[in-house]
Amino acid sequence: MGADRDDRALLRAVARGDADALAALYDRHSGWLHVRLSRRCDDPETVREVLQDTFLAVWRSARAHQGGEAGGWLWTIAARRLVDAQRVRARADRVEPPEAGTAPSAEDHVLAGLQYGDVGTALDRISPELRDVLRATVVDGLTTRQAARLLGIPEGTVKTRAQRARRELRAALAALAASGPLEPSGGIA
Repeated sequence: MGADRDDRALLRAVARGDADALAALYDRHSGWLHVRLSRRCDDPETVREVLQDTFLAVWRSARAHQGGEAGGWLWTIAARRLVDAQRVRARADRVEPPEAGTAPSAEDHVLAGLQYGDVGTALDRISPELRDVLRATVVDGLTTRQAARLLGIPEGTVKTRAQRARRELRAALAALAASGPLEPSGGIA
């Protein structure tokens, strides 16, 4: 519990513009964030950029931290930054195909499907509170406890919403499948 308290104190100091507090927070959390990001992305340069963007976001938005577990909050920021970076990379790959012999990872396919495919369309059709729970627990890989802290709801509510979200997502995907293939929007193939 002491580390959580220390993290909260550091985040309050960062919110006041204390660069040393940001450096201490970085020293404490950058290692495990780097490892988790590296598991999701095989490009070391992208991982470094995402890590840097994560702490830049912390610098800019430390006031928005609501006192929950700092690690969960940091991972949520990092995971979303990684998704954004992979979207940019996917767009660039459509313009300039990847080098011969390299294949996108399974996670790249999943993340692209969340953004551009039927899964993304189906996610847009479920309620925001259910979508937030799925993104926190599935896309961002947070535990039920971390998702509860991040979203500011009880753990039981996270579990209930996750069950409802999966049911609604299955129904939305079934409806999309019944309506036939979707046309790509915005010129995305």
